[in-house]
Amino acid sequence: MKAQPYQCIEDLTGKDIKKPAPNKELPLSPRQIAILIFSVLLLIAILIGQPIVSIPAGHLAVVDFFGYVPKNTISAGLHVKTLYSTIHSFSLKTQLMELTLNVPTNEGLIVELDVSILHRIHPNMVRDLYLTVGNNYKEVVLLPEVTSTVRSLTASVSSKTLYSASRDELSTNIKDHLNGKLAVRGIEIEQALLRKVVLPKLVTTAIEQKLMAEQDSQRMEFVLMKERQEAERKRIEAQGISDFQSIVSQGISDALLEWKGIEATERLANSANAKIVVVGNSKNGLPLILGEGSHTLSGKTATPGETKAEAGKPEGAA
Repeated sequence: MKAQPYQCIEDLTGKDIKKPAPNKELPLSPRQIAILIFSVLLLIAILIGQPIVSIPAGHLAVVDFFGYVPKNTISAGLHVKTLYSTIHSFSLKTQLMELTLNVPTNEGLIVELDVSILHRIHPNMVRDLYLTVGNNYKEVVLLPEVTSTVRSLTASVSSKTLYSASRDELSTNIKDHLNGKLAVRGIEIEQALLRKVVLPKLVTTAIEQKLMAEQDSQRMEFVLMKERQEAERKRIEAQGISDFQSIVSQGISDALLEWKGIEATERLANSANAKIVVVGNSKNGLPLILGEGSHTLSGKTATPGETKAEAGKPEGAA
């Protein structure tokens, strides 16, 4: 084997160095192009069909595949559905419907009434409700039934029932009637609340006047009761005074009165303020206090100069 002669690097610089040729991409075959196009179209179709669906909590969904509705419903959660099928979700929660109605009463009055209906759907009746009514069951079934029932029941009661304690009984009757009509649809009425009653102006004025008259009547009853109590008090007081006088009169004798008169005469005679003490000319005459001037006693004129003894003498005495 012959040895190759050594070449310097400088010798190689002058020579052309061949670079590797770049790799050329091979063109796709018609079959590969068809498969690629089909894959892209399939991916687009799957995305448009929305195979994954999410059902919120407290809801139940019905699957509608071009008019075919399976018996099984979809509960809350994440599910894979048939492509291009439509999902109709129904809330199982308690829902509120508020409406204002002009309802009649048995007096022929038109009363404005605010009604609140609490309702929910029975889970076993969701598919039937969708097949017989649809998603807009509130507008198609619930609202007309509530309006008709409320007006029918209020027409048989008076306007006073709508704002008195009897309104609770009316609410119960409305709920029972609605449940009897809507139970076959799978709709349950939990409560029917009568929130606000607006009576005609004429009726409101009459009610206010009636209440004022009742208040005046109660006030007069109170006054009469008070007067009767006062009359009873005075009667008892008069009876007590009469009993006292009767008891006292039975214990007072003529001798006692004469003795009291003598004591009074002595006290008057000893009083520094007494001027003239005149003793009556009768046997048990009571003393009299006379001021200045002349005074007549038993047909005799007594002057200030007379003494007790002179004034007390009988007319025939010297």
